[in-house]
Amino acid sequence: MDLTSLLIFAGTLLVASGSPGPSIAALVSRVMTRGMSGVLPFLIAMWVGEAIWLSLAVFGLAYVAQTFHLAFVVLKWAGVAYLAWLAWKMWTAPAEVGEGDLPKADAPMRLFFAGMAVTLGNPKIMMFYLALLPTFVDLATVTVTGWAELTLTMLAVLIAVDCSWAFAAAQARKLLKSPRAVRFANRVSAGTMAGAAAAIATRG
Repeated sequence: MDLTSLLIFAGTLLVASGSPGPSIAALVSRVMTRGMSGVLPFLIAMWVGEAIWLSLAVFGLAYVAQTFHLAFVVLKWAGVAYLAWLAWKMWTAPAEVGEGDLPKADAPMRLFFAGMAVTLGNPKIMMFYLALLPTFVDLATVTVTGWAELTLTMLAVLIAVDCSWAFAAAQARKLLKSPRAVRFANRVSAGTMAGAAAAIATRG
């Protein structure tokens, strides 16, 4: 692919992925509540999910999203239910947390499922790749090499953006010293996670 198209893609994706949405809200909420430990499966799932949408767009398989619409709907609502459950767990989490009594990390597969559900069930991400991407990248001329270049560019942008959000949330978490601050952060995170679930549920 030509460098101009890659730069336009990278810049547009940077703006789209950097703006707070259900995926970022879920990531920040999880880090604020549990810290950076164990969050990698969630991040990997988010990146794999976006790579799937990119591949569907590049290879002209957008019709798959329509053909298997029911599967995406089921995945979407499973993700909504899981995010809502996480929000409840955050809301009811104990405020008294000592250095040796930190909450256990979620199972890697649960976090991976949550990340995939949030990404594949997010209409914002789907519309970016299936509707917006073709407006600035001529998908009819993209070769396998071009797809690889787009995928690597996508990963570079998403890793930078998502890790920046996670790092910022981790730094904010360090400021939580009193039980009142911990309780406040838990409930803000719970509200944010519930908002992410609602955003996915209400967007068609």
